[in-house]
Amino acid sequence: MRPPSLKLPPPPRLRRTRRRASRKAVIDRRTAETQIKVTLSLDGKGKFQNATGIRFLDHMLDLVARHGGFDLKVKASGDLDVDQHHTVEDAGIALGEAVLAAVGNKRGINRAGYFVMPMDDTLAVAAIDLSGRPHAVIDTKVTVRLVGDLQTELVHDFFEGFAMAARANVHLKVLYGRSNHHKIEACFKAFARALRVACSKDKRMARMLPSTKGLL
Repeated sequence: MRPPSLKLPPPPRLRRTRRRASRKAVIDRRTAETQIKVTLSLDGKGKFQNATGIRFLDHMLDLVARHGGFDLKVKASGDLDVDQHHTVEDAGIALGEAVLAAVGNKRGINRAGYFVMPMDDTLAVAAIDLSGRPHAVIDTKVTVRLVGDLQTELVHDFFEGFAMAARANVHLKVLYGRSNHHKIEACFKAFARALRVACSKDKRMARMLPSTKGLL
């Protein structure tokens, strides 16, 4: 007598999920002049929590987060009783270090981005290349010493510090404008949107390094 055949249940369906690589970084930069902590997520939702002791700089960092689509927290404590220079420059350096860490090996990113930003009377253009070669060319056309509580000459130092730490080309230029407030704000907005493009992933080139040299 033959034993009855056993019916095995069908194998379970395996659901394959791709784990998205985390593109986040935390930088804790401490010197004798400043203590700055930057928490950055490149694939964020534009959330921000920035406190540097310079209210106008906080506002500009808020713009970087919102227009870049990043989640960004910058907590800075510096020798503002001496001057704003150390705090502003080191904030740019720490942000650049965070971007460099968050993009990782740079495979699949666009690498370069640009944006033309109108703001009422002002037009600013930004171009960024995460090339591994630091260089900054900044032309804000700002004609006053202060906008809000920020020393305007330090805008150059912020972006130059970012470029050096992120190992990036950063070009910023105000083409024209009347309001000095708008000139600086347009620069930060254009910078954020250009950086957003540069950091974004290109699905067609997911595993490819965007360089013919094979090194970035």
